[in-house]
Amino acid sequence: MTRRDVHDEGGPPAEDDAGLGAELVAVVAGARRRALRDGDRQIDTAHLLHSLLESDPEVRAAVGTAPQLARLLGYLVQRSIGYGLRWQSGVENSGAGPGAGAPVPLPRRTRRGGEPGGAGDWSPAAAAAMEDARRRARQRGEPLARGRDLLASLVVDPTSRAVEVLERAGVPAAGLRARIESGAGEFTGTGAAERTDGGAAR
Repeated sequence: MTRRDVHDEGGPPAEDDAGLGAELVAVVAGARRRALRDGDRQIDTAHLLHSLLESDPEVRAAVGTAPQLARLLGYLVQRSIGYGLRWQSGVENSGAGPGAGAPVPLPRRTRRGGEPGGAGDWSPAAAAAMEDARRRARQRGEPLARGRDLLASLVVDPTSRAVEVLERAGVPAAGLRARIESGAGEFTGTGAAERTDGGAAR
């Protein structure tokens, strides 16, 4: 999928996706659609994780085995009718440091003309994860962040909603982070993506 395809499908304009590869532009657009559909106030790290798993085979492989991935997707799908209901009345703060707590506005042109139903802001934790993904790409000498960068960033904050869901599904965030950062794309369960493509939630 190209950036033009993403923009044609209602994703953020090119001016607002600096530092993101086309795949991550699509991930952000998917996370925003999910937040709007569910009536959530913000795009949080669990929205990003869900969209990332649906979009990126490398990320699905990194999670682990097919049963682990199926459990994780199952928890994410249940968000709007189960445990995630308690999140709707609160803000996902970032545990990354001082100054966290206030929602971070999305760039003006990504607000889609003031659509009702919320999701006009990033949660502080999601904003921090997106910025960290860009930083990881720059450290590698690459201009655009990839799905693997965002996945690594999502598991940095042990208080994030993405980490909470991972732990609920039996995917220890510390172990996942170690697999990602050990490098070379050698993940546990490398066949998980192919075995579970048909089961990804839509």
